Amino acid sequence: MSKRQEMRKHQRQKQSRNRLWAILFVTVAALLLALVLIWPSLKSPDISNITQITPVSNAVSMKKTSMGNPDAPVKMDVWEDFQCSGCLSYTQKLEPQILQTYVETGKVFYTFHNYPFIDGGQGESHDAANAAMCAAAQEGFWDYHAIIFANWKGENAGSFTKPRLVEFARNIGLDMTAFNQCFQENTYSAQIQQDVADGAKLGVPPTPGIFVNGKVVVNSKGKNYIPAFDDISKAIEAGLSGK
Repeated sequence: MSKRQEMRKHQRQKQSRNRLWAILFVTVAALLLALVLIWPSLKSPDISNITQITPVSNAVSMKKTSMGNPDAPVKMDVWEDFQCSGCLSYTQKLEPQILQTYVETGKVFYTFHNYPFIDGGQGESHDAANAAMCAAAQEGFWDYHAIIFANWKGENAGSFTKPRLVEFARNIGLDMTAFNQCFQENTYSAQIQQDVADGAKLGVPPTPGIFVNGKVVVNSKGKNYIPAFDDISKAIEAGLSGK
């Protein structure tokens, strides 16, 4: 074989290797792109795996995000982020006691306010707040509030992806055409931002931020604890006595 032939052979082998590397690079890039696109669905919990709830009792009047008699002598306002673990604990352990003891007896008018902050108020926290307000537009807020917390899996853990939030609405029997339009258009963004601004002006501590007649309620053991039922009860009783 002549020197020229050897050079041509080496050149063809080099070109062949370059083509193989190019094919390998394109293949790897395509696989990485596919992984990026499907990762959210792999990471997020299955939308079929939804914890069901019993509809919230209508023992008291429910209007949008409020519950109870608007003319009650004490007004209680609570600011929450649906992703907040403290809010989950408060909702499951303390809120039922408050509703039964004070709201159902006509002593307290109870109102929920959104305070999404955990992910900068842009991701799951905001989406959950917006979805809950879209449920409120159909007077389904309290059932939606219940199903959200029943399906809490952790902060930024995929509990409140958009498909799951839509599925929550379906599970509690909302008008899905109206809900989807409201949710997709982010209809309540401005109102949620106003809730946050109002809460910040009042001085919402780490959520849940609990206020009785405009005064913040803190745990008697220190500000890093969620107020105990006794702390909240004392504030309500003081309000009832006119203090």
